[in-house]
Amino acid sequence: MQSYVYILASQRNGTLYTGVTSDLIKRIWQHKNDVVQGFSQKYNVHLLVWYEVHDAIEHAILREKQIKEWKRDWKLELIEKSNPTWKDLYSEII
Repeated sequence: MQSYVYILASQRNGTLYTGVTSDLIKRIWQHKNDVVQGFSQKYNVHLLVWYEVHDAIEHAILREKQIKEWKRDWKLELIEKSNPTWKDLYSEII
């Protein structure tokens, strides 16, 4: 089963949220529609700006933990490497 690590942003260079899921479309929809109370709802973090596919949830969880410990600049570089305009990628995954 595929799993995903993802980064959401409030805007370009804004607040970032890193998460992991086995159902990317459903999880991003939940963030965008404030279905679950928490960080993304509180800070209006709804733009999917980066994601990575993994073959096993264990690998995705390890990667998420790694990224969460990174410096902010490293996360910005990761996003801009594949999404330099900070386009919301949600429309590409649905």
